[in-house]
Amino acid sequence: MSSLANQHIVLGISGGIAAYKAPMLVRALLAEGAQVQVVMTANAHHFVTATSLQAVSGRPVREDLWDPSAEAAMSHIELARWADQVIIAPATANTLAQLAIGGAGDLLSTLCLATSAPVILAPAMNQQMYQHPATQKNLTILQSLGYELLGPEAGEQACGETGPGRMVEPTDIVEHLLRLRGTQSVTESHHRILAGRRVLITAGPTVEAIDPVRYISNHSSGRQGISVAEAALRAGAEVTLVAGPGVPSTSTQIKRIDVVSALDMQAAVMAELVDIDLFVGVAAVADYRPAQAHPQKLKRKGTEESAKELLLVENPDIIKAVANHASRPAVVVGFAAETDNTHQHATDKLINKNLDAVVLNDVSDPKIGFNSEHNAATLIHADGEAVLPLQTKQALSVALLSHIVRIFASQLADTNPKSVTE
Repeated sequence: MSSLANQHIVLGISGGIAAYKAPMLVRALLAEGAQVQVVMTANAHHFVTATSLQAVSGRPVREDLWDPSAEAAMSHIELARWADQVIIAPATANTLAQLAIGGAGDLLSTLCLATSAPVILAPAMNQQMYQHPATQKNLTILQSLGYELLGPEAGEQACGETGPGRMVEPTDIVEHLLRLRGTQSVTESHHRILAGRRVLITAGPTVEAIDPVRYISNHSSGRQGISVAEAALRAGAEVTLVAGPGVPSTSTQIKRIDVVSALDMQAAVMAELVDIDLFVGVAAVADYRPAQAHPQKLKRKGTEESAKELLLVENPDIIKAVANHASRPAVVVGFAAETDNTHQHATDKLINKNLDAVVLNDVSDPKIGFNSEHNAATLIHADGEAVLPLQTKQALSVALLSHIVRIFASQLADTNPKSVTE
């Protein structure tokens, strides 16, 4: 029996485009045995109908603070007492603001004040709204008040922008509830291929300072690394992400370490290289850095004879160091971003760096790779190859991890799964 059997869950829905996912979330909760009561805000009706939610939940949708059918016409008290868990998904910027100030302007905000049940918030909004200082301040206040935040994820949004603000998927919300109650989904367990494993991932570029104004870097956005990290999280892993500059926000369930230079990234990776089962080096680490970072901005003299020579030194080879470390993870996978003679260069990297596998990206193709939402790759390992055709980076990450777990099952089996609550 699922641990959500007979749990009373109030699902609050506020007015954001992600409300279209609400019926799927209701179905997923019901599939795990929960009883679900939907509460809508006034604006939520613009995105999903009460009729559809009543149909999937089997209960009339509540929205009126003074519902005459409620006990003593006090709907907020009735629901506050009934709830074992409150989830607000999506939680818009306006809803977060109301909760942060203790507002009680509608049924949903009032019952959150009146209930002793835990409340989970799944934020969803435009990425600029999410990153606005006011919203970030409200999120900090809400956490201090005991609200739990789940997400948001980063990616392409309905408005056409890209960044943090996507609501976590309904299946992830259900799996989070199940993890809190010490079990896993009977319907999703086959997807948790990395359950109990610790995964370390690098993402994005590194920035190597020339002076306080200028630097050496590359075109990596970090999106592929984020996608691998999010896919590993959904697969049940305990995930640590070491992210270079400019990498968008990630799920709050991922341990994130932000770095700037290759030396910073090396130090962070080595500090985390304890009991790691799988390392995936997605980051585009700068191969070279200036031998000296000048403390003041370098000035040009404006003459033909004033050419400036910049002495470069090699940066550490982070993934090679991981693959040859005394605490080497069971499986080490690298990414090879190549523009010519791609297969040979990737194979050389596989052998010379002592990797278990390498993911070949042909970044000369403008449709994939850097700063694109899509990617195509080839996973190369000692016993063969797996072609990952053009698809979203999120989908490619799921396929990539599935191949890795299948190909290196024996190596991963030699390590003891760790409890994510250790």
